[in-house]
Amino acid sequence: MKGFTSKVWLPLSVLAVGSLLGVGLITVSPSVETAAPAPRRPLVETVEASPEPATLFIGAQGTVVPRTESDLVAEVSGRITSVSPGLASGGFIEAGEVLVTIDPRDYEVAMRRAEAALNRADSELDLARSSLQRREQLAERGVGSNAALDDARNTVRVAQAAQADATAGLEQARRDFGRTEILAPFAGRVREKRVDVGQFVSRGASLARVYAVDYAEVRLPIPDSDAAFVDLPIAYRDGSDPASQPLVRLSTRFAGQEYQWEGRIVRTEGEIDARTRMIHAVARVENPYARGDDPNRPPLAVGMFVDARIEGRRVESVVSLPRAALRGASQVAIVDPEGRLRLREVEVLQQQPEHVLIGSGVAPGESVVTSPLPVSVEGMLVDVAEKTLASRAIADAIR
Repeated sequence: MKGFTSKVWLPLSVLAVGSLLGVGLITVSPSVETAAPAPRRPLVETVEASPEPATLFIGAQGTVVPRTESDLVAEVSGRITSVSPGLASGGFIEAGEVLVTIDPRDYEVAMRRAEAALNRADSELDLARSSLQRREQLAERGVGSNAALDDARNTVRVAQAAQADATAGLEQARRDFGRTEILAPFAGRVREKRVDVGQFVSRGASLARVYAVDYAEVRLPIPDSDAAFVDLPIAYRDGSDPASQPLVRLSTRFAGQEYQWEGRIVRTEGEIDARTRMIHAVARVENPYARGDDPNRPPLAVGMFVDARIEGRRVESVVSLPRAALRGASQVAIVDPEGRLRLREVEVLQQQPEHVLIGSGVAPGESVVTSPLPVSVEGMLVDVAEKTLASRAIADAIR
């Protein structure tokens, strides 16, 4: 019984002593003061606004088309006796070059007949005039009847009409004879050849389709919002020439390489697209099939799809910022000298794929935030990670 009592009281004694020691430690331990953690400032990246003069550019895309395209049509019937070597799909032709010859023998015979008919009409008219002169002399002496005089005058008029008809017939025969040779109407290129030697063609048959190569045109759709940045040539009813023809640079990739051409905006089309609200400007490139300075550059061929960069107006003070700096439609965030965030409304001149051009609203030297902010509150404190000057490449992109 005594052993059992000692086994019970020993653990109880240990627990009691431990409890007394814990109370003592709590009583004598120093008090700890709690404090709320300091707020963490957002870390932002900025660029320094640097206004510079710049030339604005607008972009567009279009397809190269010929300035003139025509069907060569036979104006007389007959069998084709010869075809120019240049009359082949893709071949080049010169203005006035004989492209197709139609057998001229029948038209040569018709021309000789017309000449004979005119000679006969001339002879009959001379005879009628001599007869009229004799009748008039007899009438002056009182000899001869008025009816005979009227008949003589009528014979002259009939002979004159016959002469006019024979003259027109000869002129028609000569034109038909000349039409047996189909000439190139301009220096150009053959899109499609439709006939060959030995084929019989009728009047009105299409022989080939050709287009001019003295210059090429590109129809460029321009949004109404971009039209404010470039002086487009506008035509008026008074016939006055447009004051400006903006420079345009066309570029495309061909066989893995990029090539460029220079041209001018020569006119705008008379209508605005009712569906897209686009203004269509027409760019012209002179001598598109010339080699130019780069002997490897391909010709600016019809049907080629090109990117256009149109030179616009010169602006004396423009701030170019990364696209990420623009918040909403027309707002940027500025970090003031005290490290506080200031939201600023700005004038957006133009938005480009990677940059935005600001006309006013940002002062030189101000720090513009370029990093995203989950929350933008006017006057909030921020830490600036880096402050750099806007890249020179950005400025070069708008020159």
